[in-house]
Amino acid sequence: MANARGIATLFGLLAALMTAGPAGAESALTITDDRGVTVEVPAQPKRIASISYFADDVALALGIKPVASTYMTAGREPEFLLGLTRDMKQIGQRAKPNLELLSQAKPDLIVAIRRYTVGNAPQLEKIAPYVAYNMELLDGSDREIAELSKILGKPERGIQLNKDFREHLADFTARAPKDVHPRFAIMWGGETPFAFHTENTAASIVAAIGGDNIAGKMTPGGEFGIDLSLETMLEKDPEVLFIYDSGPDRPHENNPIWQELSAVKNKRVFYVGDQWVETNGPIAREIVLREAAHYLYPDAFPAVDVKAEAARIIPAEAQK
Repeated sequence: MANARGIATLFGLLAALMTAGPAGAESALTITDDRGVTVEVPAQPKRIASISYFADDVALALGIKPVASTYMTAGREPEFLLGLTRDMKQIGQRAKPNLELLSQAKPDLIVAIRRYTVGNAPQLEKIAPYVAYNMELLDGSDREIAELSKILGKPERGIQLNKDFREHLADFTARAPKDVHPRFAIMWGGETPFAFHTENTAASIVAAIGGDNIAGKMTPGGEFGIDLSLETMLEKDPEVLFIYDSGPDRPHENNPIWQELSAVKNKRVFYVGDQWVETNGPIAREIVLREAAHYLYPDAFPAVDVKAEAARIIPAEAQK
């Protein structure tokens, strides 16, 4: 009888251990995202869906491949992610994700850009735990990377990525010429261009290495960017322009004012890739820093091979 009780106790302990998982393992994490909403997420989720490239960027830098992603421009895989999103289920443009396709991907975690998804949060939450980040400003980037790295089970790697970037930013800033401060703008093209304020992540990086942003700083509580007419641009006369290239249509170039801008006259207009809009991830930040340094100071910093820089950060196992 005593042996039977002992065997039963042993089986009970084994069952408890199997249910609990490995020693020290957590079954879930509780976080508060940028909506101010408390979300319980699985510890070390295996099937990540990214609404924006931010989660793709962080996950790939950690050696993890998401299962689904939105895109910025249809049919174009981002070079700064080595085109690896081609292996993920495409779930629509980041501003209008297709929830049916998202559901088909069977994610166990959805990481989304806040401003495009708060309106359909209840539908997203029915599919999987959903966390949303602002993904707009440099002063939020370190926190967003650190938190998502923790969720994905690699907190030390997230801390190291942030440390590396801050060291690289300080190094580039120290090496940049001190006697020139080129006026610049980072903008979406269009009839009325939309330009980023200095607190925006990409603009903060350019400003940190000596650029003078014609769009200026944000107003307290305001948006991260501003509509900037070509008339206003001519008045402020940027010397370098970074334009997000989302397709063949460039209506701003048809305006006669365009040809009067110093950046245009001096051929210092640069049509840039997705990393200049989706800059808050660790890979995008590093590449924008290097590209910005070269474009502002071509004699001091070399041209950048985007894919080569990305390959330095993304572990080999995630590149397959």
